Amino acid sequence: MVSTEHVAHKILTYLPYVLVLIDMRYEGVKCGREGSVDHHMEMGKKLLAAGQLADALSHFHAAVDGDSKNYLAYYRRATVYLAMGKSKSALPDLSKVIELKPDFTSARLQRGNLLLKQGKLDEAESDFRNVLKVHPSEKEATEAQHQLTKSDELQRLVAEARQSYHSKDYVTAAAQLDTIIETCVWDVTSREMRADCFIQMGELGKAIGDLKASSKLRNDNTHAFYQLSTIYYNLGDHEMSLNEVRECLKLDPDHKQCFSHYKQVKKLNKQIQSAEELIQEQRYEEAVSKYEAVMKTEPNVVPFTILAKERICHALTHGQQQATRAISMCSEVLREDPDNLNALKDRAEAYIQDEQYEEAVKDYENASKHSENDREIKEGLDKAQRLLKQSRKRDYYKILGVKRTAQKKEIIKAYRKLAQQWHPDNFQDPDEKKKAENKFIDIAQAKEVLTDPEMRTKFDHGEDPMDPESQQGHHGGGGHHFHFNPFGSGPFNFKFNFH
Repeated sequence: MVSTEHVAHKILTYLPYVLVLIDMRYEGVKCGREGSVDHHMEMGKKLLAAGQLADALSHFHAAVDGDSKNYLAYYRRATVYLAMGKSKSALPDLSKVIELKPDFTSARLQRGNLLLKQGKLDEAESDFRNVLKVHPSEKEATEAQHQLTKSDELQRLVAEARQSYHSKDYVTAAAQLDTIIETCVWDVTSREMRADCFIQMGELGKAIGDLKASSKLRNDNTHAFYQLSTIYYNLGDHEMSLNEVRECLKLDPDHKQCFSHYKQVKKLNKQIQSAEELIQEQRYEEAVSKYEAVMKTEPNVVPFTILAKERICHALTHGQQQATRAISMCSEVLREDPDNLNALKDRAEAYIQDEQYEEAVKDYENASKHSENDREIKEGLDKAQRLLKQSRKRDYYKILGVKRTAQKKEIIKAYRKLAQQWHPDNFQDPDEKKKAENKFIDIAQAKEVLTDPEMRTKFDHGEDPMDPESQQGHHGGGGHHFHFNPFGSGPFNFKFNFH
C-alpha cells in the first residue's frame, strides 16, 4: 500500500514539469490561433481572387472569429460582401475597420460611397473630408474630392426637390428626384417622395417600381406595402393587392389600415375566384350573379366594374339563349374600354348567335387589329364571313322561322305548319300557285337539310348542301338547280299528313 507521504512527494517532484507543459500548451494554442487566422486570411484571399465568393466569405468569417481586432479581416470580408452585392452587410464591417484603424483611407472611401448611395449625404461628406485630411494617395484624393463635389450638388438638389414637392409641382420634383436617385440608388426617402409624385401624376406603374424598391431597402416598411396594395387594388389587380397587404400584416398584424384593406380585398378576391370557378364549370347564370355581387362589393373602382361586366358578357355569350343580354353587356364594356379584346370577341360571338353577321364581322375585324395572330379571332372571323355570305343567299333557319339552336322536333313542327300553309293545292291562281310551289320547295329543302345531321353541319359551316356551286357534286342535291321535287318519287319524296 502506497503511503500519502509518498504521493505528495511524487507530486512535488513532477510539479515544475507539469507547469512547464501547461505553459507550453497555452503558448501552442496562441501560436495555433494566430496561424489559423493567417491561414484563413490567405485562403480567403486566394478564393476571392478566383471568384469563389461564398468560400472566401467562410474563411473571412473564421478569421474575424479568430481575431476580433484584425481590421484586415473585416476589410476583406467587406470586399467579399460588396462583390456579392450585399452592401448592407459590408457597411458595418467597413465601420469596424475605421474604428480599429481610423487612417485606413480605402475603407473610408468605400464607406463614403455606400453612404452616398443610401442618401446619407452628411455622413458621406464627413468620410470624404477625412480621406483628404490623412495624406491619401493621388488616386484616392482625386476620388474623394470628386465625390465630395457630387455630394454638395446632391445636397442642393435635395433641397430643391423638397421645395418643388411641397409646392405640389410634382413633375419638377420627380425630374429632380430622378437625378438624385441616379446616384443615391438606395435612398428610401427620395424613392418614397418620387413614388408619391408619380401617384399624384397618375403614373401608377412607375410608383410601383419605387415602392417595391423602398419596401426592400427598409426592413419594416409597412407603409410601402400598404401603398402598393392600394395601388394594385385601384388598378384592378386584386391578387397582387392581396399579396402586398399580407406582407404589411406580416410586419405588423395590428396595422389598422392594412387590416381594414385586407378584409375588403380578401372578400373581393374570394368572390372573383368563385365566379371564375363557376364559369369553368359552365354554370353561367350563377357566375353572372356572383359577378353582380362583385360590383356591389366594389362599386367605386372602375377596373373592377369593367372586369365584372366583361366576365358577365362572357358568361352570357356562352349561356343558353342569352345573346341579346350578352350583346348589351359587352357593349357596356366597350363603351368604357373600346379596345377590350375579350369583350370584342364575346360580342362578336353573341352577334353570330343573334344572326347579326355583319356586326359580328366588324367586331372580329376590330379585334384582329389588336391581336393579329389570335387563332380564335381568325376562326371566328372566317365563320362570321361565311355565315354573312350564306345569309345573303338562302338561310334555311329563316325559311322555317327557327333559331340556329332549334331541335329536330321544333324544325319538323315549323316545317309542317309552313308546308300546310304554302302547299300549292291551296292556290287556284296560276301565278300564286307557281309562287307557292317555289316557296314550298324552299320549305321542303330547309326541312331536308336541317333534319339531316350531316347536311345541317355543312350548312352551319357555310356550305349549302342544296347548292351545286357550294357542293361541287355533293350527292342528293337539288334545289332549283338540282330539279328537287318534293311532290314526286326519288331521293326526296315528301308525304304530308297534316291531320
